[in-house]
Amino acid sequence: MGIFSGLKNKAIGALVRSKMKGLPKDQQDMIIALVSENPDFFKKIQSEIEAKKKQGQNEQMAMMQVMRENQAEIQKMMMAWQSKQK
Repeated sequence: MGIFSGLKNKAIGALVRSKMKGLPKDQQDMIIALVSENPDFFKKIQSEIEAKKKQGQNEQMAMMQVMRENQAEIQKMMMAWQSKQK
């Protein structure tokens, strides 16, 4: 896990920071942590978005719909992460 995990987390961090430049650093850090701690969940979300795109939806609409469908789980993750920060 060691080296691979560290490289993977750096790659996730670089991707999040490049895609979400407008977000404050603390929000970027939270997203990076959530993705790093829950990779299977976010792979599932990515697959759902890709499936909707293949059905003809544009990427933004597909992303909004999938995120709305998974909102409760994402909120639980965010609350758990925030409680660990205290």
